[in-house]
This record gives sequence, structure tokens and C-alpha cells, in this order.
Amino acid sequence: MESVSSISAVSAPPPPPSLSSSSFYSHSRAQPPFTFLRNFNPRMEPLRSSSHVDATAKPKEAKLWGGRFEESVTDAVERFTESVSYDKQLYKHDIMGSKAHASMLAHQGLITVSDRDSIIEGLNEIERRIENGEFNWRTDREDVHMNIEAALTDMIGEPAKKLHTARSRNDQVLTDFRLWCRDAIDKILKSMKHLQISLVTLALKNDGLIVPGYTHLQRAQPVLLQHLLLAYVEEIERDAGRLVDCRARMNFCPLGACALAGTGLPIDRFMTSEALGFTAPLRNSIDAVSDRDFVMEFLSANAITAVHLSRLGEEWVLWASEEFGFITPSDSVSTGSSIMPQKKNPDPMELVRGKSARVIGDLVTLLTLCKGLPHAYNRDLQEDKEPVFDSVKTILGMLEVSAEFALNITYNRERIQKALPAGHLDATTVADYLVKKGVPFRTSHDIVGRAVALCTSKNCQLLDLTLDELRSIDTIFDQDVYEFLGVENSIQKFSSYGSTGSACVASQLHYWTKKLEIN
Repeated sequence: MESVSSISAVSAPPPPPSLSSSSFYSHSRAQPPFTFLRNFNPRMEPLRSSSHVDATAKPKEAKLWGGRFEESVTDAVERFTESVSYDKQLYKHDIMGSKAHASMLAHQGLITVSDRDSIIEGLNEIERRIENGEFNWRTDREDVHMNIEAALTDMIGEPAKKLHTARSRNDQVLTDFRLWCRDAIDKILKSMKHLQISLVTLALKNDGLIVPGYTHLQRAQPVLLQHLLLAYVEEIERDAGRLVDCRARMNFCPLGACALAGTGLPIDRFMTSEALGFTAPLRNSIDAVSDRDFVMEFLSANAITAVHLSRLGEEWVLWASEEFGFITPSDSVSTGSSIMPQKKNPDPMELVRGKSARVIGDLVTLLTLCKGLPHAYNRDLQEDKEPVFDSVKTILGMLEVSAEFALNITYNRERIQKALPAGHLDATTVADYLVKKGVPFRTSHDIVGRAVALCTSKNCQLLDLTLDELRSIDTIFDQDVYEFLGVENSIQKFSSYGSTGSACVASQLHYWTKKLEIN
């Protein structure tokens, strides 16, 4: 039998499909039986090129797995278990995996080169038909895999029946799943970088602007706005790092693990793994088809990102209120009220705050789903896809609208500057002044506390106290204390690495503009 020396018969893996039109494959996914949920579609957006799923009544086709069955499944069971209505979006990943598998089978002498060529040619034609909206998706064929395999059999006959050699839907679905998650992470990472660029751009536009820093939502110390915005950039960088780590751990190939025990046929799992861009095959066939820890990790990373975005949203919602008045969103990122004509609401960021609950819930769904399952595959695992669809769709939307909002807000400098004197934001800097004069910090803390109490009784700021008034509290005060009073002086005194001092923030900005390649 003729063999091939490489996997060249497999066309180079196509560019990752647009994640906004992708969905996960599962070999047995539940579809809610309720009429109002039957057409629920968790995809990120409709696939323009795919045709309608044919659910019309017709004689039932024998299932590819139905050899030992004497009866067909009922209509209710078929409706409940079909998944092609949404997992058809995974067709590119499924076809990629099948091409790699067919080429490996030919290389190992398990099918002929002629069979391999027929299979790949047929799969190419099926892909073309799907993308042109000419493919007939059938619910009685259950899912994307069975639709493609059955259509391939209709098209090329016997060679198609050899494609499933040394492969189960268990390892096939996990291969598709990992490929989709890998592509999803790449898309999210791009959106994260876009948000970081938007935040750094916003920081660059507001050079030198001092804002109140808060703890317990009470005024604490003055900070540069740039410093505050860069805090979110740092958080998103760690979010991206979690996804990069997650991607590296998930990038191992289940294909060839079969149902759970592997196969006695002489396959080459390293060949298919390399062809699909994986690091290596998974070492243990049971682990390959039964664990979903890579999905839990993915959803956990998304949930942490969602919390960070929710906190950013909360801050902007607060600052856009009349009570703060620190920012004004443009009309292009605001909405109005149906009854109150004067309203201008920062609804996009309120929804960012709200949608974080969905992403957190998706993680909880996966954790709960998997917590009681014995090894290896269980039908429950068909429920692992939809939370991922929702998490990816939601986090991409949150990242996109947060970046859009950042590019369409104005900080109200005059309002912020008028608000700065309130709260004695320079008190800690004055305490540092006393420490530099040799006063123990706890003592200096008490001295400045008494100075603030005097200001409260006089309804003035620390900067307004005369030197005599300060010396009446403690004689250690001298004329040079006024170099530490006021928010502008206070900002200049911060010098520790990573602080809000002007020089420190300039260094941080330089780092991020270089890293993000911002001119």
C-alpha cells in the first residue's frame, strides 16, 4: 500500500474562523424541549454563510451508531438531543480535524492514499457548500460531525465510511472544543490589547490631571488620573497572562484517544497533533476525553476579567453622576430616558457591570456540572458548551464597549479641581514631612490628626492654617511645611517605585506606550 512521508495532503489549517460566528461542537448536546426555548442560539452572531437547519418531517435516517438498535428514537428525544442547530458553526474545526485524521490514516496504511484524497476533496466541497449557504443541515443527523460525515458518505460513498477509523465522537468533540477555545482566547487577547490602548490613550490626553483617590469610597490621597487609569491597564495585563497560560495548558490534542481507552490500530497521534497546531497529544486517553479543567480555567480567567471590567464600569458610572460630575460621556456612548427628557445615562458601563454576573454564572455552571462526574465520558458533558459560548460572547462585548467608552469620555478638569480641596488629601504627606524631621510615624499621625481637627473647626484646609496655628499643635512645624501642603505639592512628594508621583507615572506611561506600540 502506498504511503506518504508527510501530512502534506492536509491543506494548511485555514485562518481561525471569526469567533463572532463560531460555536462549539458536542457529540450529544441537549436542546431544551420547551417551545419558547427551542430556537435558542448562543452563538456570538449568526453565521452568514450557513444554511437553515432542515427540521421538516421526513423518513428517519438510520443513525451511524444505530446498528444494534431495532427502534428509532422518538421525536421528543431527537429534539432534546440534537445540537446541529448551533454547533454547525464549528464546521471549520471539524473539517480541519477530519483532514488531519484522514492523512494520518493514509500515512499509517490504514486507508489508501486514494481514499484519503477522496475524503479531503469531499470535505473541501462540503466546506465550500456550507460557506455558500448550499449545505442542508439535518436535525436527524444530530450534530455538526454526523451531518458532515453523513454528507460525505452521500457524496463519495465507501471511502467516507473509513474516516471514523480509530476515532470516536468523544475524542473528536474534545479536539474541536480545544481548537475553538484556542481561537477564542486569541480573539479575546486582541480585544484586551485594544482596551489597554484605549485606556493609555485616555491617560495621555489627561496629562497632569490630579483627582481624588478613594479608599472605602472616602477621599484618601491625591493621585494623578493617569496613575488610576494605568491601574486598570495592569489588571488587564494579568487577565491576558491568565489566558495565555490557559491556552498553553489546553493546547494538547485528544484525537486518537477514541472513546476512552485508545485503539489497537497503529495510528500516529503525534502526526495529527502537529498538523492541527497542538503542542503534543494528551498522554492519558481517559483524561483526554473526560476532563474539562481547561474549560473551567478558561471561564475562570474570563470571570476575573469580567470583575475587573465591572469595577471600571462602576467607577465611570459614579463619576458620570451629578454628585461627582468628574466625567462627561459623549452622546455616542450614552442613552436617554423614555420618560425623563433631561436624562443622559452611561448605560453601556452599567451593562458591563451587570453582564459580569453572566460570566461569573457561566463559570459556576461548569464547576457544578463537573463536580460529581465519574471518569470517563458522561452525557452530562454535552452541557459544557453553551456556558462557553455565552462567556466568550459576553466578555468580548464587555471589552469592546469598555474600549469604546474610554475613547468617548471627557474629564471635567474645572469640576475636579474645584472638588480637590475637600477631604484634606494632603494629610498623609504632612505626616511624611514630620517623619523626615525625625518624628515617629505614630506620633506624626496624631499631630496631623489634631491639625485636621483644627481645620474642621475652622472650615478650612491644612494649607490655610498659619504657621503659628500649626506650631500651636506642635513646635516642630516650620516654614518648609508649606512645600508639602496642597494636592499639587503632595503629588510631587510621592517618589517610591510605582507611586503616583509625576516622575513615576511618566515612567509607567513610557513602559506602556512602548509595550503597546502607541505613538
